Amino acid sequence: MRLWHYYLLEYLDDFHIVSQWRELLAIKGAIDKNGTPNHRLVNRVLDYDITHFQLYTTMVVEELKKRNIKYDKNKYKEILNWNNSNFNQKKFNVLSTPTIFDGWHNNRYLKQCLYNLQEKYDCGIVSEDAWGKISEVFNDIL
Repeated sequence: MRLWHYYLLEYLDDFHIVSQWRELLAIKGAIDKNGTPNHRLVNRVLDYDITHFQLYTTMVVEELKKRNIKYDKNKYKEILNWNNSNFNQKKFNVLSTPTIFDGWHNNRYLKQCLYNLQEKYDCGIVSEDAWGKISEVFNDIL
């Protein structure tokens, strides 16, 4: 389980953006069932107000729409209307410039995600075209 750094969403290939959508649904399902995602890479989602998760989900859905990739609109509405007390109750100020998952989705995490994608490219999981776009945009970090 992984929530890719939000800077990367528009650069992920179709396979990975669809996988991210499925990941969000799995996280929601696990929290509803168990109170936690129960995976060390994403447990931190509960350290934030639920609006971070909802905004991130909206970013993923917007990317799916841009690519004309189908997604379950009812599941998306469920997440937008989701009220779950397992999340930190510190409200996210959507009126200011948001930093989604601040302290987690930072430059260090961006580098970790980039190196993870680079490894996937090296193993043939990420296409040369997709990796070329990512490495071009984030060349100064790599």
